[in-house]
Amino acid sequence: MPELPEVETVVRTLEKRIKNLEIEDVDVRYANIIVGDPMEFRTSLIHEHFRGFSRRGKYLIFTMDHCLLVSHLRMEGKYFLEEKSHVASKHEHVIFTFTNGTKMCYHDTRKFGRMELLPLDTDLNKLHSLGPEPFDPEFNQPYIHQYRKNKKLPLKTFLLDQSFVAGIGNIYADEILFSCGLRPGRSVSRITKEDEHNIVKNTRRILSEAIAEGGTTIRSYESEKGVHGRFQLRCMVHGNSECRVCGSKIKVKWIGGRSSYYCPICQK
Repeated sequence: MPELPEVETVVRTLEKRIKNLEIEDVDVRYANIIVGDPMEFRTSLIHEHFRGFSRRGKYLIFTMDHCLLVSHLRMEGKYFLEEKSHVASKHEHVIFTFTNGTKMCYHDTRKFGRMELLPLDTDLNKLHSLGPEPFDPEFNQPYIHQYRKNKKLPLKTFLLDQSFVAGIGNIYADEILFSCGLRPGRSVSRITKEDEHNIVKNTRRILSEAIAEGGTTIRSYESEKGVHGRFQLRCMVHGNSECRVCGSKIKVKWIGGRSSYYCPICQK
């Protein structure tokens, strides 16, 4: 699933490609992608322009003239820009046709992605009960200390909780915990104040580096057609067979239904 760095990269890419373009038509070819009435979705967007581009957690936020278009890519969602003559494939489920003769096609092999329209004045800080962004000032050591009180869940599960902090997924949780020297299965009740500081510091560092590299390409992520991220070349544990620091064999543990990579030597 695209995580914060991948979504941020997609937002920045689309801003360069479609900013201020006017929608001539919207073809919803798979209704379940749309939250709400697909016909209302279509008619509400005709003659709207893509004015603003932002992100909240793993959600893409497009500011239109009279509404917000919120998109979640889920497992394999992608946006591709095509010529108006382009014939949609079976995996392209929502087609935005622009007045300048181009199209933006939402491609989603597994059909898990979602789009919805919200009022312009929607408080995005409360969007789907998401926690603070990793780069927000309120995501700090005292916040972690308070949030983990009376909890005994594994650190990996804790980092993946979008109501705790928005945007961290499986790959980056593994990399953050490696940088902190903490095993993914360790209970949040058994970390120190120093660990809390390190989680904040390494979360921001790793996500910043991943954004600079265009995200991590594992399986099907593309920020635009034929363009892949490069952060996977810098992953210390996730998807690796050996630790890049000590050379030990990487272990994989299933935590909360997710594969968690860690080094048994570097992560005590």
